[in-house]
Amino acid sequence: MTKTRHRAPLVGLLVGHTVSLTGNMLTLIALPLYVLAETGSPAATGLTGAVAAVPMVLGGALGGVLVDRIGYRRASVLADVVSGLTVAAVPLLDATVGLPFWALLGLVFASGLLDTPGQTARNALLPEAATAAGVPLERAVGWYEASERGARLIGAPVAGLLVATLGALPVLALDAATFAVSALVVTVLVPRSLHPAPPTDPAGGGYWRDFAAGVRFLTREPLLRAVVLLVLVTNFLDATKSNVLLPVVADRELGGATAFGLLVGAMGGGALAGSLLFSAVGHRLPRRATLVTAFALAGAPPFWALAAAPPLPWIVAVFATSGFAAGAINPLLGAVELERVPAHLRARVFGVIGAGCWAGIPLGALAAGVAADRFGTTPVLFTVGCCYLLVVLTPLLGGPWRTMDRPITPTRPAPTPTPVT
Repeated sequence: MTKTRHRAPLVGLLVGHTVSLTGNMLTLIALPLYVLAETGSPAATGLTGAVAAVPMVLGGALGGVLVDRIGYRRASVLADVVSGLTVAAVPLLDATVGLPFWALLGLVFASGLLDTPGQTARNALLPEAATAAGVPLERAVGWYEASERGARLIGAPVAGLLVATLGALPVLALDAATFAVSALVVTVLVPRSLHPAPPTDPAGGGYWRDFAAGVRFLTREPLLRAVVLLVLVTNFLDATKSNVLLPVVADRELGGATAFGLLVGAMGGGALAGSLLFSAVGHRLPRRATLVTAFALAGAPPFWALAAAPPLPWIVAVFATSGFAAGAINPLLGAVELERVPAHLRARVFGVIGAGCWAGIPLGALAAGVAADRFGTTPVLFTVGCCYLLVVLTPLLGGPWRTMDRPITPTRPAPTPTPVT
């Protein structure tokens, strides 16, 4: 077996993930600007963001069991195909029979329902792909997260330029094509034989029994519970910016779609660099101190920069710096989760973790839309930034966070993968 063959599954996961998320960045830019152009309302934009986020929660919570059952590779491909079809329906309907706002919300909801399970499936294959490629898990997770950051770096500025020149609907059509490419890449490069070791828990349980097993495992892990609570709150706060405040400020004060895409791309580019650095040195760093430092630098400064309203290049610099710090967060937490969750429970536990982490996003989008309509964007930005800083300092209080740097107990070893042939 050649080294290329060993590396093909990891390459396939990374490329497929990058392409799929690049398409998501196109929608992230195009959709709120389309709604703003059609309605002129931050509240309607916030409602759209909330509707887009709800299926992330539902799909994450309820889709994990299905991913475990049908297989990680198959779930990834199926999710991309279904998401691509639903996204393609938006410009198609608009160009033919028309697209009322309620129908747009329905398609946005349907599009996101399988997107999260697809990402969960690719994530669950990382330990086996890393072992086949002969790289440490932290490094593989760092590359995986770097691929997401790279998608932001590429997709967001390109989407901003495309929306400014072509309009939002053609950009959504391009997003549909990226899902097809992602499905093809995973189909070709990730072999069917790449899967975790067989389950060690009793077989034959029903759907809800399997779902309960994932919930039960999470509730018995104090550190994972603490991670979910922290990220739930920070995602609530992040959603106020990404789904409402940033597009509104960009549209009204910074020049529109181009500035919006530039800022999202700057943060994604910084995060790409941060993820790559973490992939090289992350396994040598103290985890808790790294997490708190990264969160403190990544969270509040973008809010305060938008509130202070300096010239655009200064805001871009703040977003890039914050993105660099953010690049360490997901790889670090991802490595912790992969170390602690048994192979046969990965998709369902990761699904429950994701649902818990993302549950605050719809509420954040709705709250930001209402608050921006009532108080204006500047007071909301400043207040949310202050709350963000206070929240991300809580791991310094101790508790289960002290166990982040401790070795994994022998009862939960890293899974032994099935060899790739």
